[in-house]
Amino acid sequence: MSFRLRLSLSFSLLWLLFLVGALYLAGQGVERALRGHLEATLLEDAKRAAEAYRKGQTGTLLTTGGVYLHLYAEDGEALILTQEAHRLPPEALKEVGKVPRVIWQGGFAAALVRTPLGLHPSQPSPFGALILALTQDTAPIELAQKALRQALLEAFFLLFPLGTALVYLTARLTARPLEEAAKEIARRNPERLDPVPLNLPKDEFGRMVEAVNSLLFALKEAKEKERAFLAEASHELRTPLTVLLGHLDRLGRNPQDPEALGSARATAERMRRLVEDLLSLARGEAERTLNPHIVDLKTLAEEAAREYGVAFQGEALEVLGDPDRLLQMLRNLIANGVRAAGREGVWVRLKREGGNALLEVEDHGPGIPEDLLPRLFERFARGPGGGTGLGLAIAQAIARAHGGEITVESQPGLTLFRVRLPLLEEEA
Repeated sequence: MSFRLRLSLSFSLLWLLFLVGALYLAGQGVERALRGHLEATLLEDAKRAAEAYRKGQTGTLLTTGGVYLHLYAEDGEALILTQEAHRLPPEALKEVGKVPRVIWQGGFAAALVRTPLGLHPSQPSPFGALILALTQDTAPIELAQKALRQALLEAFFLLFPLGTALVYLTARLTARPLEEAAKEIARRNPERLDPVPLNLPKDEFGRMVEAVNSLLFALKEAKEKERAFLAEASHELRTPLTVLLGHLDRLGRNPQDPEALGSARATAERMRRLVEDLLSLARGEAERTLNPHIVDLKTLAEEAAREYGVAFQGEALEVLGDPDRLLQMLRNLIANGVRAAGREGVWVRLKREGGNALLEVEDHGPGIPEDLLPRLFERFARGPGGGTGLGLAIAQAIARAHGGEITVESQPGLTLFRVRLPLLEEEA
């Protein structure tokens, strides 16, 4: 079942409930108004008639169309009965007081009141108290109700189909942008990731299309990065492979050439590291495969600094992390500084900063170009010192996997990398 059909059925059901409820309430309201008007008229007439009987002015009462006057004795005997069809049963005359009240019988309504029968205001009634009843046919009300029900029924059979048609047209118009968006999205594939060309208001549909366009843009960007990654990886692997093949060819002509053998080994080692870095980034190992231990960060930093022959200064701080990954991160940062400024121009420092361990790698190389800084930690983003452009991306991935972050500040003659890692709770 389509969304448009579900929407039409839902609103049609709501329209049906609203229409039935409105027509029912209208009928009940008119009936209450008619009955209330009849009751008010009868009560007022009964009050005046009782007052006239009490004062002995019965001759002033005039018969009006549709209203009948009756007199009953207290035992229920009819003394004056002007309309036989409006005779009241004795049980209906019980508990009638001086205040008029209205009762409803089959086909008529009656206003009852107890009153004395006096011939003159100064003379007492010889018959004692009587029960005065004013009655009126309810046939006009019933006819009006019947006509009203007929009119409401006709209105229902007219308004319900009309309203349902309007609901369907509204649902069709409402769902049209969604259908167009669905058609446009269905045309997209891995080779076509351009945005959905729909200009919609900032409603739910508009925000949905914007979200889809954002997703398509992210997929397109990821695909372009993947292509760039493959191109860069191919380039990076092609160069050392060419060099390695050249050295192997040289060794083939002169197997005892130690220089060619050493160069071949160095090239193979570079290729091994490059392939490992590529696999780490491609599989996300730098972020996922952690083996956490309580790590003495000072010991790791001293080890990395000693490997590259750079200066180190710091205090003993402990973090929870993977020592191999953290050592890899430190090596990448220090190697980046050594390429830019040499061993003598690099300093490594470790200190506490609030609840974090702050590791700084500073070099006095030429600095990082300003246009490179925003994408420095992306894959294959190379600085002036060369390299594959993977070390810093891996270092940032490792830092984030440990709940930390690497930031950088650079200007000509000074580049400072700062790594913040959360300390153990007892350390913090």
